[in-house]
Amino acid sequence: MQAFANVIGGGLAGCEAAWQLAESGIPVKLYEMKPVRYSPAHHQENLAELVCSNSLKAFRINSAGGLLKAEMKLQGSLLMQCAERCAVPAGGALAVDREQFSALVTERIQQHEHIQLIREEVRKIPKANTIIATGPLTSDALSAEIETLCGSRLSFFDAAAPIVSAESLDRTKIFQQSRYDRGEPDYLNCPMTREEYAHFWEELTHAEQAPLHDHDREFFRVYEGCMPVEVLASRGAETLRYACLKPVGLCDPKTGKRPYAVVQLRKENRDGTMYNLVGFQTNLKFSEQKRVFRMITGLEQAEFLRYGVMHRNFFLNSPELLNADYSLRKAETIFFAGQMTGVEGYMESASSGIIAGKSLARKMKNQSAYLLPENTMMGALAHYVSHGGTAEFQPMGANMGLLPPLTERIRGKQERYQRIAEQAINSLTEFLQNMEG
Repeated sequence: MQAFANVIGGGLAGCEAAWQLAESGIPVKLYEMKPVRYSPAHHQENLAELVCSNSLKAFRINSAGGLLKAEMKLQGSLLMQCAERCAVPAGGALAVDREQFSALVTERIQQHEHIQLIREEVRKIPKANTIIATGPLTSDALSAEIETLCGSRLSFFDAAAPIVSAESLDRTKIFQQSRYDRGEPDYLNCPMTREEYAHFWEELTHAEQAPLHDHDREFFRVYEGCMPVEVLASRGAETLRYACLKPVGLCDPKTGKRPYAVVQLRKENRDGTMYNLVGFQTNLKFSEQKRVFRMITGLEQAEFLRYGVMHRNFFLNSPELLNADYSLRKAETIFFAGQMTGVEGYMESASSGIIAGKSLARKMKNQSAYLLPENTMMGALAHYVSHGGTAEFQPMGANMGLLPPLTERIRGKQERYQRIAEQAINSLTEFLQNMEG
């Protein structure tokens, strides 16, 4: 009887890992605890549920996010196939109708002849041929198992942005434009004057936050990459104008000038009936979110379809624990994938699942390791996770700074990034040919 692989967790990384194993001919048992049990941030039973934003970031190949997605497509990514079929307008970014996306991923997984989807909570880690991809909201029982296996973990808090009804927006006060007019004008922009911004900032910084559970207080630590807007605002009166309220690249057609500050809204679904507040992850009480965020121009009568929430996440001290193929150093038939490894972002998580899935498949077939070149975005992320940086290990998303510099000097940033991307794609193409050979 052919050996099978276990994949624990039906999120982005777990689905990608299971798909890659199955496509390699390895029978897979994919475990997902929903709907038997839900985490604090999950609400629907389909796989690959997007809980924070529906944006998968930039699509341009000379951007870090675009390069990452191009590399994933070259490696047969299931999620990229589904995302492109469920895309909604988002300027130069790839955004999806999240319900359609999750439903399509679930359908493809269930239809694969080599994947058995098992709906139950895993409380014990199998001894071999296993990928753990349970994400930053892993259940307490499995978290304890992981901590015993790995000996350490780090904790931090993550926050999600509110979603408002499109029909409740005052379109007479809002203008439609993408920053720098890149792509289609798919963002709604809520302009603020200096006085409006000052009043908003004052109320935001004094708004009441939701209480934390006593057992979570000692772990309270905010990750810079998903900073609650109220915490960011507390760092200074002008901080938001250089972050999620930056007006650069936008022009209010009513005044012909750049606003003092701008809140951007992005489509949450294909039909454009829902919009999320870009960059407005928050831990404010629901009543405070309604009060303060209705001070934003055009949101005076906003209907909140989902309030922002905050929950505890955790990630491994991966440089001490994992190899560059995401296998555990002390037990190399056990792999990890997704945000728990220290990659930050939807596609980054999915990309780690691709590597883990392909790596375990090759290990089970007694083939050479699947170690991507470090001048590819996926290879650079894997290297960062397994080696870390010069400071305390923190989660990292795709960025051009992870890649080695070019040997030739190119002054223009876009031209330089284009060359780096071309080099990465060429390296990956050659690597894949060698793997097949």
